[in-house]
Amino acid sequence: MSTEDSGPASLFDLSGRVALVTGGSRGLGREMVLGFARAGADVVIASRKLDNCEALADEVRALGRRALPIAAHVGHWEECTALVDAVYAEMGTLDILVNNAGMSPVAPSSAETTEELFDKVIGVNFKGPFRLGSIAGQRMYDADGGVIVNVSSSGALFPAPRFGPYAGAKAALNALTTVFALEFAPKVRVNTISAGPFLTDIAKSWPDESKRSWRNAAGRPGNPGEVVTTALYLASPASSYTTGSLIRVDGGLH
Repeated sequence: MSTEDSGPASLFDLSGRVALVTGGSRGLGREMVLGFARAGADVVIASRKLDNCEALADEVRALGRRALPIAAHVGHWEECTALVDAVYAEMGTLDILVNNAGMSPVAPSSAETTEELFDKVIGVNFKGPFRLGSIAGQRMYDADGGVIVNVSSSGALFPAPRFGPYAGAKAALNALTTVFALEFAPKVRVNTISAGPFLTDIAKSWPDESKRSWRNAAGRPGNPGEVVTTALYLASPASSYTTGSLIRVDGGLH
């Protein structure tokens, strides 16, 4: 699509598209779900707690869009398969996949990190996006194409002590974007949002000062809604020539 042929509004129009957002019931995922719905998309909301997904689905329906809430743990291989199958069975297609689900627990030290914690962090932050992206990307490629957006973290670019599994998983996710962008080209575009810091649920445990200011160019953490414009850009025809890219939405961390 040429930007010369369409105005700005039509470039960001998601009418007739179906989007799946993992970790979609709260935080950045919730904002993207509502942003996509307001842009015209029908949305599948996936997270581990079905009641939270159902509550957000009611909000999406109030906007006049279809919504499908599904309980799924993306760290479990077969649940990823079942999730994609359910989307196609209920919605008929899948045009946009947002791999947003993540977890970032802090261990007392790297030496004290348990195997269980390591496997859980790698599972949610990397194994799940790999499985979902591989099967959804292939189905998109075999049909009319689509978009995959991987939500990574500034932790992969600015790793900190005690965050080894998380930083490593998100760095692997960044690499996976390139893999899928090439593997499913040219019909499926795949990009990364490198997010953070944002005032999501995780910020409740931050010191008060960190909720007001941050060591970045913006001088503050982001509000969750500030991820929406980047997500809409990557999910829509507005980014038709953007694939294999990483876009930092972190207020200019340094």
